[in-house]
Amino acid sequence: MALAASLFLRQNQSLVMTPQLMQSIQLLQMTHGELTQFIEQEVEKNPLLEIAANDDGGRDERFTAEAEPSPTERGGDGGQADLYETATSGTAGSAPETLDGGLDNVFPDDAGPRAADAPELIGQWKSMPGGGGDGEGYDLDDFVASRKTLRDVLNEQIPFALADPVDRLIAQHLVDQLDEAGYLQGSTAETAAKLGKPAAEIERVLARLQELDPPGVFARSLSECLAIQLRARDRLDPAMAALVGNLELLARRDFATLKKLCGVGEEDLLDMLAEIRKLDPKPGTRYETGASEAVVPDIVVRAAPDGSWHVELNADTLPRVLVNRDYYTAVSSRTSRDSADYGFLNECLQTANWLTRSLDQRARTILKVASEIVRQQDAFLVNGVDHLRPLNLKTIAEAIRMHESTVSRVTSNKYMLTPRGLFELKYFFTVSIGSAEGGDSHSAESVRHRIRSMIAQEAPEAVLSDDDIVDVLRKGGVELARRTVAKYREAMNIPSSVQRRREKRALAKASAT
Repeated sequence: MALAASLFLRQNQSLVMTPQLMQSIQLLQMTHGELTQFIEQEVEKNPLLEIAANDDGGRDERFTAEAEPSPTERGGDGGQADLYETATSGTAGSAPETLDGGLDNVFPDDAGPRAADAPELIGQWKSMPGGGGDGEGYDLDDFVASRKTLRDVLNEQIPFALADPVDRLIAQHLVDQLDEAGYLQGSTAETAAKLGKPAAEIERVLARLQELDPPGVFARSLSECLAIQLRARDRLDPAMAALVGNLELLARRDFATLKKLCGVGEEDLLDMLAEIRKLDPKPGTRYETGASEAVVPDIVVRAAPDGSWHVELNADTLPRVLVNRDYYTAVSSRTSRDSADYGFLNECLQTANWLTRSLDQRARTILKVASEIVRQQDAFLVNGVDHLRPLNLKTIAEAIRMHESTVSRVTSNKYMLTPRGLFELKYFFTVSIGSAEGGDSHSAESVRHRIRSMIAQEAPEAVLSDDDIVDVLRKGGVELARRTVAKYREAMNIPSSVQRRREKRALAKASAT
């Protein structure tokens, strides 16, 4: 058979991961804060983009849906490999066309009105910045004092605790070694070597710093942290010191050994345990450690009068980005089509149109996924966590005719506000546990809730072992292995039956006396 080279011309179609599609996918999994920061950066770079204020206070009917408890007909023309709704659709769709054509606020020459220096005097001094009688020229948030950090609190106390400048320098070096919980991470030997001072002098300064507020700060271990707080309360007697020095026995609930080491009775030991529970194991966490952000729900679910669920996107998390086409028309009409400015303006227009399309498609995709989750978990919303159904990404993806990767990106760091509380979307996706009677499978989260409820209701004379929990669950229709019950129990920080029995019996005896 002779071999010969030949040329063939073939035409085919394929989906290509373009840079804009990759950016759209990144927008889909961004949180509200990340999305806001990204849009602000784009608005700063693009003169055709504007952020419109949501002043109407109403809901956008484009981003609301009704999720009924029973299956409904859903249309769709694509397969499961949607590639994010075929590159986030081809047109802007229902993007707002009512644009602000005014140029008064474009590239302002000044920074706007100044905040008033003393807002309580605005009514008396009309000439003050922000004055005018109506009190609208300032923001009260500008006058709110910021929360102090742990370092700020300690730096205020060090000059009063240490008079020697050398001791203050050592103290400042030790402050820099504190973690967020207030524990000292470095050793005194390393600090002494770095500063060229004797280790005894470092220990002396450290002992003085351990007397500062909050009590327990500058500790090097949990035992030392508790001992510092007990010393401040004048409660560090030999018995309490023995208890604090054997926290591993306390974690195992070995009360018999603790009574021997501390030399106290059972009632005194329980009183000591109650006093330890009042201490703060992480004294530094009560102070500001960084910028903390409140969780803002992306989806809001409300009960409808007809028994279904009304699902809508939170208007506070929907950025309203507008394209100023009037500005584009005015500038392009005065610019030559062959100039670099005209090319820059067209590029800005394409980027602005892409951003509005992507944001619109992002909102619709989140609403579609959230509506299907609500439909699947209707029993949970009505009856509670015991009726949480097992659910995976594939089920949602097949129901809404999207790819699993798209559903995964939607559920990342997105939150849903329901009548039963605020939940992350990934909370509704749990492992399926088989039924002992061959019926419907159970959700792993609902099974963990059952285990937690059974242990909370057990009596001191009838503490349930892991085998007992397996039998109770099997009678309730849940087939679970003993090692799985132990794994769930340990994940919920619930001690073993032996440890629980010791603690419950000791508490029962103390309450009886």
